[in-house]
Amino acid sequence: MKVLIIGAHGKVGRLLVKELQARKIDFAAGLRKEEQIKAYQADGIPTQYIDLTASPKEIKDSIAQSGADTIVFSAGAGGAGYDKTLEIDLDGAIKTMDLAPELGIKRYVMVSAVYSDDRSKWEQSGIRPYYIAKHYADKYLRGTNLDYTIVHPGTLTDDEATNQIKIQSNYEGGSVARGDVAKVIA
Repeated sequence: MKVLIIGAHGKVGRLLVKELQARKIDFAAGLRKEEQIKAYQADGIPTQYIDLTASPKEIKDSIAQSGADTIVFSAGAGGAGYDKTLEIDLDGAIKTMDLAPELGIKRYVMVSAVYSDDRSKWEQSGIRPYYIAKHYADKYLRGTNLDYTIVHPGTLTDDEATNQIKIQSNYEGGSVARGDVAKVIA
């Protein structure tokens, strides 16, 4: 198994890199900025350039070069605006889902968000466009033939990982350390 972490420079992605290293799982850190690639490579971390705003052909070539048979999608626009949220969190995700089967990739893990399936929570969140993007990306993934897992973490924190994960079907509120999310993905 080889995992391509799309969004490996994000807060969850960086912790997932460390988690996969510790477990000796083969992976490539999917990154889009040259300075990120150089920094990861300087630390001996295998990298793969991937730009989710590129054409599907360019993205397909990047994923193919990684040699991955599993994708973890942990990328996001990170508050760069509504346009970027749609371009990365929705369209970028869907492009990778569409390309995965063409590349023989069957396993796909989506890092989503709590309440992405509950429209009544979106307005009060202050990040409605993000929830819209996550909702439709999740819905699209459910309609594919990929072997998928969608992780819907609660409010993310930078606290130390607790190694105690609570899985709920009816979320009652609360937070989760990003490190714990990385452990669940691993």
